[in-house]
Amino acid sequence: MRAIRRWTAGAVVAGLAAASLAGCAVGTGGADDSDASYDADATLSGPLSVMGFSGVDEVATTRMDMTEDELGDVDVKLIEGELDLQQFLSAVASGEPPAIVYADRDQIGSLAARGAILPLDRCIEGEGIDTAAYVPSALEQVTFDGSVYGIPEFNSIEITMANADLLAGAGLTIDDVNGSSWEAMSAANDALTRSDGGKLSVIGVDSKLPEFLPLWAQANGADLLSEDGRTAQLDDPAVVEALEWAVSIYDAQGGFSAVKAYRDSADFFGEGNQFATGVLGAMPMEQWYVNVLNDVSPDAPLAFDTVRSRDGAPLAFASGSAWAIPSGSPNPEAACRWARVMTSVDAWEAAANARLELRTADGKPFTGILTGNAEADERVRSMITPGGEPWDSAVTAMYEANDAAFSLPANPADAEFTNAMQDAVNGVLNGQAEPAAALAQAQETAQQALDEAWAKLDGDQ
Repeated sequence: MRAIRRWTAGAVVAGLAAASLAGCAVGTGGADDSDASYDADATLSGPLSVMGFSGVDEVATTRMDMTEDELGDVDVKLIEGELDLQQFLSAVASGEPPAIVYADRDQIGSLAARGAILPLDRCIEGEGIDTAAYVPSALEQVTFDGSVYGIPEFNSIEITMANADLLAGAGLTIDDVNGSSWEAMSAANDALTRSDGGKLSVIGVDSKLPEFLPLWAQANGADLLSEDGRTAQLDDPAVVEALEWAVSIYDAQGGFSAVKAYRDSADFFGEGNQFATGVLGAMPMEQWYVNVLNDVSPDAPLAFDTVRSRDGAPLAFASGSAWAIPSGSPNPEAACRWARVMTSVDAWEAAANARLELRTADGKPFTGILTGNAEADERVRSMITPGGEPWDSAVTAMYEANDAAFSLPANPADAEFTNAMQDAVNGVLNGQAEPAAALAQAQETAQQALDEAWAKLDGDQ
């Protein structure tokens, strides 16, 4: 691979005045002139600064090799570290942004509304990017006010993971803890939970609050946000019921603080993880954890399924990252090429081959990669190597869940909305509020933020 120079993030914004997120906005959506700075016929050259792309492994380096070959004389420079939004917005406001940024998909709506990133209409047309190839929930999350503002990369979804020995010992199956029956799941929680001298020794079920409230709300037939991203629905009775039930899982085990403390003490990424040591019955968890478990505790007694709605249908709450081009990007043409090649089917296939070779050398199965690109997912899926049970069931559940994934719509107040929701859940978990009251307050806060953000955007267009 061509040598990639790494800048520290501080060097990019050195000398720039610190600014708050609100103060860094450089305008609003600005979709009228589209990505006017992009020229599909431009010769690619010069530097390409990439911000927010870290944790580089063989899946990343393989794709970067391919992308750099396509970029020719372009000199790629990675800015170390996770994306710092305030730092990024400061760089945009100063007129010295990176050429391309790697952001969480749930940040795209507010970045677009602030005018901090470009709509990619011309980029998509010029590079021939087939947006229909992307996972619908991933593409929806980067589509704001009618335009695509990000090219999705990776997809993260949840599946149900459980300790098969604990289930069998309690006379249960995976169906009792996959969410298809909340009554059965509550009963399983009671049967699986163990205390030693009043101290929790086995977590029965972890409903994974606050982050998975959207999952349980959807399982109960409720959307937290309207499809157009304008109306909060946090106080929907079905959301209140979902929160009440998910909190009751913790209450039955001595309260959230007791469960969290015990959960946090586990060797989550090591051979002493909670499944290997038999101290957790079941939980929903992102699919990448299957690889962790297979690496560090391949003989642990595990069982897998999708998370399921109350009518038994597979369900997953999708998240992930995306490539976006900042307003004022010094090299939008190279940035667009980078985004296209890094997420192409060929690049993902090459990355999967690199991962497959390493897994084979270690004598371990290759369990796939969820890419955000549906065509790439199918190509990669054909490369999966059987690992026997329970790993084959985990792979089946992963792809089934991916096909049933949903996400929250892009909106210009995504951070404020998420904060309002999580503050409400945390208040209930900490015993400071009841679910209905907490969600009513969150509804008011979130709706006010949405109204103000949309009014500003609508007024400036």
